[in-house]
Order: sequence, then C-alpha cells, then structure tokens
Amino acid sequence: MARVSIFLVIVALIAGIVGCGHPEPEYTPMVAAGAHHTVGLKSDGTTVAVGDNGYGQCDVGGWTDIAQVTAGSMHTVGLKSNGTVVAVGRNDDGQCDVSDWMDITQVAAGWYYTVGLKSDDTVVAVGEDYFGQCNVGNWTDITQVAAGGMHTVGLKSDRSVVAVGDDGYGQCDTDAWTDIIQVAAGGMHTVGLKSNGTVVAVGWNDDGQCDVSGWTDITRIATDNSHTVGLKSDGTVVAVGFNEFEQCDVGNWANIIQVAAGARHTVGIKGGGTVVAVGSNDYGQCDVGGWTCMT
Repeated sequence: MARVSIFLVIVALIAGIVGCGHPEPEYTPMVAAGAHHTVGLKSDGTTVAVGDNGYGQCDVGGWTDIAQVTAGSMHTVGLKSNGTVVAVGRNDDGQCDVSDWMDITQVAAGWYYTVGLKSDDTVVAVGEDYFGQCNVGNWTDITQVAAGGMHTVGLKSDRSVVAVGDDGYGQCDTDAWTDIIQVAAGGMHTVGLKSNGTVVAVGWNDDGQCDVSGWTDITRIATDNSHTVGLKSDGTVVAVGFNEFEQCDVGNWANIIQVAAGARHTVGIKGGGTVVAVGSNDYGQCDVGGWTCMT
C-alpha cells in the first residue's frame, strides 16, 4: 500500500531510526503503551509485549508483517503492511472487531475503541461509542488520527484539527488550532504539536498535563490518561502531569528517538535500539530492559 509506505517513511524521518549496526530495517521499530502493558514492534515486522495480559492484550507473539502498533486500555492493535488490521485483548465493546478492515494506513486505540485511517483519507472506528467517539464516518481529508479515553482527534491536511466524543473538560475544543503537524489524545485532554516545535493543549488539567506552553524544539508528543510527554530535537525528553508513579521522571533520558505514554508509565526507544521505561511496574509493563535493537 502506497500510503502505508509513506507513513513508515515519515515515522522513520521523525524518529531518526538508523538501525542497530545492520542495514536499515524493512519495518520501523516502535513502542506503544496501554493502561498496564507495553508493546514493541521489531525491525523484522514481529511484535513483543510485556505487562498485564488479563484479556490477552499481550498475545502478539505470532504477529508478522506488522507496520504499526497501538495500545488501548486493555487491547492491542497491529497494522499490517497490506493495509489489514489485527487486534487482541478485551473485546466487550467490539474494539477488536477489525478483521474486515482494508486499505488502512494508520491505527489508533482509545480506552475501549479503535480508529483506522484509510488510504482515501477517511476514517473508520469500532467499539464503545457512548460519547460519540466513533462518529467519524463523515471525516475527510484526514492525515493522522489519535484516540483518547473517550474522544477521537483528527489532523487534516490543512493542519487544522477536528474532534468528536466526550467534551466534558473541553478536550474537543480544537477548532481554533492551526499549523498542527501531530495530535495526541489523552484520557480527557488533547495535545497538538505545531510546526515550529511548540505545543498546545486543551482539556482536563488538574494534574498539569496541559502545562506545555513553555515547551520548545519538540519533535514528537505522546499522552495517555493524565500525563504528557514531549521528545525534543536533541533527543532529550520532557513530561508534565500526574507523577505519583514517577512516569514523568524522564529528565535524565538522552538519545531518545521515540516515546510512548501509558496510563501510569512512559517508554522510550534509544538511538542504539534499546528501550527504557519509568513509572508503575505493577504488571511488569516496564520490563523492557532486555529489548535490544527491537530484534
């Protein structure tokens, strides 16, 4: 799929992944973080996972030809290079019912639902829809999607942002945003990365997860539940928000090329291909120290 290939190239350029002493990988390694589990995509297109597996959300050992992974609260979704999608984990609301999806170029997982961006720039969604977070059938011209707790965010080609779903804390109030190049959706807040490296945020801010106005030189953002993480151009990382489990203690990280945020933990891939994690480890979701080169 042309769009899948383009997506992989963009991710590689943003992340700066250069392999681990061997030729550039066919698949771009990445990490994703759910509520209490962590997923890794290896350079050979296979996947690994650690953490809570109460619903089988870590049962990804047999996956192959995966181009992107994303993690919801208790489910995991994988995009294959042919544009089809696989999913494991909790499926009470049908959030894993993606077997008939085709021509998908990107996936995002919310708490209990899953969103897919199609090659024609439209969007599909399955799962829990109590707040209308799956009401994306009329979206067009979308270049990236993000799924939060119970709201969905879409980045349009003109760098404006649309959002649907729970808006109890103003997390969908993105109409005035411009010049956005990436969006991320947390439990009840939304974050946008601007082309100049600054960051904007709206929504619930009781823990300071939206206090990003002073950030600069940011190249990538990640958020989940109550904290927000930013990757800087020099490979260092900043974080704000709920820190009871030290999930924001990333100030000593260096040479980071990609970050992911879980409910109570934060994960990063280092330039050498190793993985680091901080935060709650009650389910072993931070046990990624043995992951090297994502192979």
